[in-house]
Amino acid sequence: MAQTEIEKLLKDYLTYLEIEKNRSPKTSENYNHYIRAFLKFSGAKTAKDITEEIVRDFRIALARRDIKRLTQSYYVIALRNFLKFLSRRDIKTLAAEKLELPKTPMRQVETIEYGDLERLLAAPKGENMRALRDRAILEMFFSTGLRLAELCSLSRRIDLKRRELTVRGKGEKLRVVFISDSAKKAIEQYLEKRSDTDEALFISLDRKGNYIGRITPRAVQRLVAFRAKEAGIPKKIHAHLLRHSFATDLLVNGADLRSVQMLLGHANISTTQVYTHLTNKELHEIHEKFHGLRRDE
Repeated sequence: MAQTEIEKLLKDYLTYLEIEKNRSPKTSENYNHYIRAFLKFSGAKTAKDITEEIVRDFRIALARRDIKRLTQSYYVIALRNFLKFLSRRDIKTLAAEKLELPKTPMRQVETIEYGDLERLLAAPKGENMRALRDRAILEMFFSTGLRLAELCSLSRRIDLKRRELTVRGKGEKLRVVFISDSAKKAIEQYLEKRSDTDEALFISLDRKGNYIGRITPRAVQRLVAFRAKEAGIPKKIHAHLLRHSFATDLLVNGADLRSVQMLLGHANISTTQVYTHLTNKELHEIHEKFHGLRRDE
């Protein structure tokens, strides 16, 4: 079956995202999914077939499918960006400005109470390979604020003397992260125990503790959950909570938002601002503890 005009334009747009905008394959995959869902619903064959009425009907259909409001916004964002691309190519279609994003509540992030965090970092006991690896992973997460995929892709050829390394994050963007003294010590002890030649910094182990290859994100999630349970933490703990804790710890201790944005690798500072509600909570607790003490005298 021959490609329709709109399918060819979508293919051009996805290529543009990958080559010119340097977006990750996952981003292109998601945009492809969202836009194709609209094209299937609308039956649009050309750019001119995209109208305000059909977009409104599509949005009503999404809402009636009981899709979360935040997820609904992803469909609209993808479609808006596609329409902007078409406009820049002088292709007549619906103006992107006609599409208003649904109002969504500000995303709330969870973090770990500091006492729980300390117990989690101290949970791996002993000097066997698994304990040393898990301790190094947990310390590295809290020291750097790395994303799960970023941590799994690290090479063991890092310069621990400088206590910093460059990582490639979302959109292939490079940023520098810093290694604390405790993370440096944990990594050194772990690498000293390694006998394999794998380039990966963190490796997977079988039940007997033998090397079986580069660690996977799924394996890291499992070990974080296991160590949290071992530490007696009642709430469900996942790897990304350590990234949240890294950001919150910096802000609570006085770091400015722009610096935290750079350390996390956020493209937009509004993404970093979701952490401010956590620091506001900390400030409220400080206010309650220290404000007006002399009035009781």
